[in-house]
Order: sequence, then structure tokens, then C-alpha cells
Amino acid sequence: MKIAVTSQNRKTVTDHAGQCRKFWIFETEFADVVEKHLVELPLQLRIRDTQPNPLDGVNVLITGGMASGLRYHLKQRGIQAVSTLESDPERAVAAWLNGTLDETPPLIRIAGMLHKSSA
Repeated sequence: MKIAVTSQNRKTVTDHAGQCRKFWIFETEFADVVEKHLVELPLQLRIRDTQPNPLDGVNVLITGGMASGLRYHLKQRGIQAVSTLESDPERAVAAWLNGTLDETPPLIRIAGMLHKSSA
């Protein structure tokens, strides 16, 4: 399984997943991380784009925040989207793998502004 984590600064789980260009990719077997590497999307490519990109094949995306539209788009591509307040990428992945990652609700866009969803 492949788990991507938004990390624009390469150190923490960052929000604004739709604008992020840097992702840690954790490859796992069962509940163990077997490989970790950084993927940087080219300037002209975003995670939402439908053209092939380096995140193809990812099963889960962990981020600090994303709009509900991006969550829906990722679901259509077979990627489970998870928002969390956990700031450490390794701890976020470990918590997701053992089922203890605290998730935050998706954000909804109203008149150009993002708000927390009640769902």
C-alpha cells in the first residue's frame, strides 16, 4: 500500500492539499513502512489534474486540510483522503496504519472561503 502525506516544507504535514507540490510517499507492507521517498510535482501539475502524475497508485492521502471537492475528486481516483491535525508525517502514517489517527472534517467552500464541514 502507498500512503502520500502533504509536506510542502518537507518536515510537517501541511494543509491546502490542492496547492501542495511536495509529498512524502510511504510504501507499506502490512503495518510496517518499508520505504519512504519525497515526490515533487512539476510546477504545471496539481494533485487534482486528471493527467497521469507521480501520485498515481497512491491508496491514501493524509493532509492537514482539504476542501470537500478535492476529497470527492480523490475518491473518484480510488484515493482515500484523510485530514488530520497530526503534524509529524511518520506519526500520522503510523497512527493511520494502526487505526488511531484522529481525523478532522473536510472543509467546504462557500463564496470562495473555506469552512469546516459538520460531517
